[in-house]
Amino acid sequence: MPSLKDVQLKIQGVKKTKQITKAMNMVATSRLRGAQGAMDGFRPYAEKFSEVLGSLAEKAGDEASPLLIPKEDVKKIHIVLCTSDRGLCGGFNINLTDTAKKFIANNTIDGAEFSFTCFGKRGRDWCRKTSYTMAEEHLGVVGGKFGFSVASTAGKKLVDGFLEGEYDEVYLIYSEFVSMAKQLPTLQKLLPIPPIETEEEEDSGEKEYLAEHICEPSAEELLGDLLPRNVYVQIYKGLLETSTSEHAARMTAMDNATKACNDMIENLTLAYNKARQAAITADLMDIVGGAEALKG
Repeated sequence: MPSLKDVQLKIQGVKKTKQITKAMNMVATSRLRGAQGAMDGFRPYAEKFSEVLGSLAEKAGDEASPLLIPKEDVKKIHIVLCTSDRGLCGGFNINLTDTAKKFIANNTIDGAEFSFTCFGKRGRDWCRKTSYTMAEEHLGVVGGKFGFSVASTAGKKLVDGFLEGEYDEVYLIYSEFVSMAKQLPTLQKLLPIPPIETEEEEDSGEKEYLAEHICEPSAEELLGDLLPRNVYVQIYKGLLETSTSEHAARMTAMDNATKACNDMIENLTLAYNKARQAAITADLMDIVGGAEALKG
């Protein structure tokens, strides 16, 4: 049985850990409000943008822009991986990197080349351990405050790379925020831009009516500006979703850690009381034994 001092030191250590996890939970909760507000504010814009873009693309046809035309021979695949800069958020980053691994395993063909643009240190560190090329890294973005310029700068390089033949396909991996307890790793195709489909259309198999938008100049000319911007919008949306999901995952992880600390303190306190009672009993036995010996 451990000594009283050892148990006391363990209890003090667990209490200090509990203070840290509780403080991190409060910080994550505070940051979550701001990140969720930014995400909820951008979601309607992204949805409406996709609706307008789908209407214009239907008017202009698939041949209106090279960004809509799939490559016949897909050999160069680029992945934009969004992860966090810090850990202590459960399996948040592992789920994202596992999504990348599964995608690569399912799309490995002879001569296929995979490259990455990494947002976040965790994705960057994972990419460095692999044999894949890392074209760019962006640190200090996910989990903090960032503007649309971050997504537009990265997106412009991806669009230029696709048009110049550096990439045959471009995909985005991010964490979709569903609820406080659920964040889904999501794989989305960025380039070539896939047809805009609604959830009802995907479920029923029928094409939903899209509102016809009056536009000037022509739909073809507008698509030349809107299609690259759609890439920027999707990247920015993915970063906002990932940032919100990170704070929610960390808040949940720290809450679970705080509860585990409470359980450990309760078990250690019980062990301390047992050790203290055993020490008191041993002392009493020594006193009684000594008294009996004096009597004899």
